Amino acid sequence: MIFDVSYWTRVGKRILYVVFILLGLYIGLKLSIFYMPFLVAFIISLIIEPAIKYIMKKTKLSRRTSSIIIFVVVLIIILGSLSWLIITLFSESSSLLQGLNDYFSKAYEIFQNFMSSFNFDKIHLSDEILGVIQNSTGDILNNVSSWLRNSLTGLIDIVTSLPSIAICIGITILALYFICVDKIYILDQIEHHLPKLWVKKIGNHLKDLIKTLGGYLKAEVSLVFVSFLISLVGLYFLRIMNFNIEYPLLMALFIGFVDALPILGSGTVMIPWAIICGINGDLKLGIAIIVLLVIMSVVRQLLEPKLVSKNIGVHPIFTLIAMYTGFKVIGVMGLLIGPIVLIIVKNIFASLIDQGVFKTIFDKR
Repeated sequence: MIFDVSYWTRVGKRILYVVFILLGLYIGLKLSIFYMPFLVAFIISLIIEPAIKYIMKKTKLSRRTSSIIIFVVVLIIILGSLSWLIITLFSESSSLLQGLNDYFSKAYEIFQNFMSSFNFDKIHLSDEILGVIQNSTGDILNNVSSWLRNSLTGLIDIVTSLPSIAICIGITILALYFICVDKIYILDQIEHHLPKLWVKKIGNHLKDLIKTLGGYLKAEVSLVFVSFLISLVGLYFLRIMNFNIEYPLLMALFIGFVDALPILGSGTVMIPWAIICGINGDLKLGIAIIVLLVIMSVVRQLLEPKLVSKNIGVHPIFTLIAMYTGFKVIGVMGLLIGPIVLIIVKNIFASLIDQGVFKTIFDKR
């Protein structure tokens, strides 16, 4: 058997190319988390860039003046929203944490009542199996209670760590100001310090990435924000109408988080919630939650075609794998980050994927 040195050299180079890109992507994600305030500022700058260009076009003002006007407006909105959000989150999280045991005791009591009223003789279940079901249900409720307690405690710790939050917000605001006002200067400096070949290749990749991932994220963020806003306003309206809605902000945030997950949606939260309300005897609240879900779904269906194409070129099974991988690696936030990383990888290796990964690497061309 003849060992083809030139062939295996080409294969080795291709494998190293893939490894170095994946390593660079991993380092980039780590740096993004480390420099999160600057990443948030960059994302906000992308969102408000059309508004800056619109002001420049309509008023003939300089970019600096237009950027400052939009920056001040955005700053007022951000600070006002954050102040209300922090105060309300602390209040609702503390209240929910205090009454958590009562809620789960009530849930277990409802389950016990259901078990006692259901005729298990028809399905021929033994006492041992019924005992296992009851014990496992208690364990599940205890585990969920512990997870919620830890999550709420962590949330309260974050909300109460005001110095750290203030520093991060302050850096984000300053970074947003400089990115908006001195965007041209920053781009010129980056281009000046990088080799021309790098600038050309990175520029092409960034354009494609911003077009696909940036457009997708902006559209999804818009849709999730709309869902969050409708659920928040709807839940507060139901609360004003004397419905039993005790934690409207926490529920709206949870609905928005689940709605942001690919494959899943707000119905994953709201339908079980409505069913539980109906079982618990509060049929009016269950119907009201379903009506709110219908309103959210209709608004989303109207907006979605205008904001984002449903076909992003990733099959749901791969999205599901990415969500699960992200969850196993970094926890709950991985459910959001996993699909985003998948889209980035697909964009970077687009030509390699189109031609066939292993075929391209090991082909004798």
